[in-house]
Amino acid sequence: MNCDARSRGTAAPWTEISAAAATGGHFTHPFSASGVSIDSRTSAPGDLFVALRGPNFDGHEYVADSFANGAAAAVVHESPKGTTVDAPLVVVRDTMDALNGLGAWARNSSTARVIAVTGSVGKTGIKEALKLVLSRQAPTSASAGSLNNHWGVPLSLARMSPMSAFGVFELGMNHAGEISPLSRMIRPHVAVVTNVAAVHRAFFASLTAIADAKAEVFDGLEADGIAVLNRDDPQFARLEAAARTRGVSRVVGFGACAKADVRLVEARPESEASAITAEVFGKRLEYRLGVPGSHWVVNSLAVLGAVHAAGTDVAAAARALADLAPLSGRGQRCRVFAPGGTFLVIDESYNASPASVEAALAVLGAAPTGPGGRRIAVLGDMLELGEETAALHAALAEPLERAGVDLVFAAGAAMGRLYDALPAAMRGASAAAATGISESVTAAVGDGDVIMVKGSAAMGMAGVVGSLLAAGDVAATTHRRAAKGR
Repeated sequence: MNCDARSRGTAAPWTEISAAAATGGHFTHPFSASGVSIDSRTSAPGDLFVALRGPNFDGHEYVADSFANGAAAAVVHESPKGTTVDAPLVVVRDTMDALNGLGAWARNSSTARVIAVTGSVGKTGIKEALKLVLSRQAPTSASAGSLNNHWGVPLSLARMSPMSAFGVFELGMNHAGEISPLSRMIRPHVAVVTNVAAVHRAFFASLTAIADAKAEVFDGLEADGIAVLNRDDPQFARLEAAARTRGVSRVVGFGACAKADVRLVEARPESEASAITAEVFGKRLEYRLGVPGSHWVVNSLAVLGAVHAAGTDVAAAARALADLAPLSGRGQRCRVFAPGGTFLVIDESYNASPASVEAALAVLGAAPTGPGGRRIAVLGDMLELGEETAALHAALAEPLERAGVDLVFAAGAAMGRLYDALPAAMRGASAAAATGISESVTAAVGDGDVIMVKGSAAMGMAGVVGSLLAAGDVAATTHRRAAKGR
């Protein structure tokens, strides 16, 4: 449950001719498709539905559903059930290969400046910020949500309009070797690595191994490609060396470091925004950032570095950052007007890592409460941390104290151990799963409280958010532009 709706982007038209050429298949009937989908539940009228087969599903079983939802055509590698003889199909050898073909065709047909974004945390936020600031200057395509894997990347490319001047794509991974083929498919002109942190730590021997996996993004860089790297990150030198080894001649550094090309001069935090002074290649900029948190201050520097590398107007991009708003599951704020009073929910339920939880707790600590209100943290386990799981969860005690959190609810075994070590007055409730604490959280909140909910995606913390929002009437907090300089 969200306190606002998210729109679905439009895509370039596909015809039976271009789709067959891109996939190496043959078509049964003419069609014109305005989008591409791999999920019949979310396919929109006019989509080209690609019937993928995975370990636990077969898209061919849902081709009829996609046509019922208004799909213009379907890409299949076997005869789908429940369709008529006049159904427009593109018949291929393998639908996954066909999806890759659609993505490659769209990329080869595009003259856009393409930006790839990867890193341990902040990928989606930076991608969305780049989409916002670049679309103010020229037509821009970007991957929707977190479509950043071997399905999401070709799908995002297949949706890219040939009219786009910019394309922004997110690349994710949890094992080595996953980013390289995605980067080679995207062929970016600019590659952004947000940071290197203990995320998916269970699958890597060290942080340097994670850095090496992130450096795979340089494998697909175009000949004149530019790397945009976090100068403050301990893995900067390793990432820079990896970029140089792959023939990257230009590296743009961002951060507070004196050597950074995009350098933070001053950040003046507010409860729901930040005022920032930065220098971009020696030129001073003052701008307002429409989302709170020191991590977002750094993200904004990465955005400006990528905009500079893409060769467009950095000052205009900085002005546009005032209109940036938190994303659902990634800091979105919803005010709930319940019978027992009004409280604020900060929805960070999409995912969690040690770095992102600490950042979210800092935002909670800066959020003003109402009279008599409390700061409440609802935390689910951070997954895929391997042998460091216990230590990394225990380490959250300090940022909880620093943020002035009054009450903690915990879901999961690892977060439960942190909960048990907290002072009795801070303990709200603990359970093995999010479903076990939802009722307790909802019953505990009161007038003036601020509640932040965060945990790894598999912990289902969005259910806790849903319960809180269902407790009363809901409104997204107002997002206003700064009047100064507009």
